[in-house]
Amino acid sequence: MKPIENKTFVLASHNKGKLREFSDLLRPFGYSVRSAAELGLDEPEETGSTFEENAYIKAHAAAVATGLPALSDDSGLCVDALDGAPGVYTADWATKEDGSRDFMMAMEKTEKLLAEKGADTPQKRTGRFVATLCLCFPDGEAEYFRGAVDGHLVWPPRGTDGFGYDPVFQPDGFDITFGEMTAEEKHGWKPGDEQALSHRARAFREFARARLGAA
Repeated sequence: MKPIENKTFVLASHNKGKLREFSDLLRPFGYSVRSAAELGLDEPEETGSTFEENAYIKAHAAAVATGLPALSDDSGLCVDALDGAPGVYTADWATKEDGSRDFMMAMEKTEKLLAEKGADTPQKRTGRFVATLCLCFPDGEAEYFRGAVDGHLVWPPRGTDGFGYDPVFQPDGFDITFGEMTAEEKHGWKPGDEQALSHRARAFREFARARLGAA
């Protein structure tokens, strides 16, 4: 397993929400993170058919461009009644013709499809957020860490925190959506904590235990 000698990672993402989350998660370990946007990197086309493939495409491009170890996560919402969709196409469902993203449009599309399926109870609206975290080095060596959180979809959307589909996802064991949670409530995992809530925090927990010496 290749040692991580550099204390700075490049985060292969232009998403400001993800940058905040990864910065918070890495800080206790003495690591910092710079985003692909900050470094002026283009976003490579995500041509993979799995979360792992897309995470690698992004992380490898960033690692090669900067010479730094890169972190990238590919994540998505997998809805059981929709046969796992949108899955790896979660962001695509929010992409408009001009290339900008409108997640309200994506949530409305998801709700329309659920209505067509007659999914009108929480038991028929189950799904999960999945995140695959890729650590990639400039030579192409890569490792993967997966996290998932189960729940069900609600309508109408609730809450203005978070990003993406957070306002329509209510995780199991909670009566509020990700969109109604603070950042700390959603992904606030720290070394020594057994539990992590969000899919990204759970993937990061596995990474931290394997590569950062977390308990």
